Amino acid sequence: MIEKTKEEVEKKYTIANGYTFDAQVVYGDTDSVMVKFGTKDLAEAMKLGEEAAQFVSSKFVKPIKLEFEKVYYPYLLINKKRYAGLFWTRPEKYDKMDTKGIETVRRDNCLLVQTVIEKVLRMILIDKDVSGAQQYVKDTVADLLQNKIDMSKLVITKALTKTDEQYAAKQAHVELAQRMKKRDAGSAPGLGDRVAYVMIRGAAGAKNFEKSEDPIYVLENNVPIDTKYYLDNQLAKPLTRIFEPILGETKARSLLTGDHTRTISVAAPSVGGLMKFAKKTQTCMGCKKPLTGKEESGGAVCSNCSPRVGELYKKTLDRVSDLEVRFGRLWTQCQRCQGSMHCEVICSSKDCPIFYMRMKAKKDLEDAGKELSRFDADQAAIW
Repeated sequence: MIEKTKEEVEKKYTIANGYTFDAQVVYGDTDSVMVKFGTKDLAEAMKLGEEAAQFVSSKFVKPIKLEFEKVYYPYLLINKKRYAGLFWTRPEKYDKMDTKGIETVRRDNCLLVQTVIEKVLRMILIDKDVSGAQQYVKDTVADLLQNKIDMSKLVITKALTKTDEQYAAKQAHVELAQRMKKRDAGSAPGLGDRVAYVMIRGAAGAKNFEKSEDPIYVLENNVPIDTKYYLDNQLAKPLTRIFEPILGETKARSLLTGDHTRTISVAAPSVGGLMKFAKKTQTCMGCKKPLTGKEESGGAVCSNCSPRVGELYKKTLDRVSDLEVRFGRLWTQCQRCQGSMHCEVICSSKDCPIFYMRMKAKKDLEDAGKELSRFDADQAAIW
C-alpha cells in the first residue's frame, strides 16, 4: 500500500503536471502515508491531501481506500515512529501538538525529561523560537549540575515484574528492592509494584544498578544525586535527537557541554563513609565561617556579622514563611486528591511527583526552622 501510494502520488503531483511543487512521500507506516506537497498554505495542503486520497483510492481494489486525516505543520520527523508536529484538521487553528515515540509520554524517564522535552517542542513548534529553546536547555543543564532541580523531577519508576533471579542482568530497581527488603521487609516493594528510585553518586567505577536509591532515604540523609547520570543517560539522547535535524550534530551536542556545564554542586551526605566519624560544626549564617568556642554556642552569627543579625534573621524568617506557604499548598493539593480537606494526608503514592515535592518541602521547612531557632540567643540584638 505504501509503495503504491508513493508511486502514484509522486507521479501525479509534479511541476511537469502543472502543480507548484513536486510532491514527496516522506514517511509511511503500516496504514498511513505522509506526503510533503511543498506548499506553505494550510488550506491548499488540506485540499491537496483530500484530492490525493481520492485519487490514490481510485487506483486500489475496493474496499481498500485512503482517507485524508490531518496536516502537520511545522513537522519534525526524527526517525521511524518518532515525530512531532502541530496537528491541523482545519486551517484556522491547530488542534494540538502531537508527538509519537518521544519521551514526553514514556514512563521509564524521569519527570525532568518529560518536562524539558515538552517545553522544547512547544518553543520550537508553537513559538518558533529555536534560539530560546537552546537557551532553555542550557539553563536547565546548568541548574541540574548545580543541584537546583527539585528531586521530585528526578525520580524514575519501573515495575518489578520478575524476581531477582529471573532477570538476565542486574537492574537498578530490582537491586534497590532487595536492599530495601533488608532494611525493612514490611515497607519494601513486592512483585507487581512499581519501584521508585533516584541515581546517587557512588564510588569510582560503580555500576548503575549499585547507585539506585529510595528517594525518601535520599531526602532524609542528604545523599548526593548523580546529576551527571541524568545528563548523560536521561537528557542527552532525546535532546540530541530533536536538535540534530535543526542545528546539526556539532551545535546540538554543544547544548550539553561548554561553560554552562562547568559548575557542579554536590550535596554533603549526612550518613555513610567518613560521615560516620565527622563532627558537624555550626557556621555563621552570614559569612558561612565556622563558629568556634563561645561563638558556636552563642548564636547564629560570628562577631564580624553581629551588626547584620537583624537583616539575617529577617531573611531566614522570610524563607521559613515561603516554605510554610509551599508546604501548605502541597498539603492542600494532596487533601483534594484524597477527597477530604479535614483529614491527615495518608497518601504514600511513590508514582506521584507531588508526594516527593511534599516530603521535600516538609524537610526544607524543618531545616529552615532549625536555622531560625539559632537566632534565639540573639533576640536582644535583633529587637
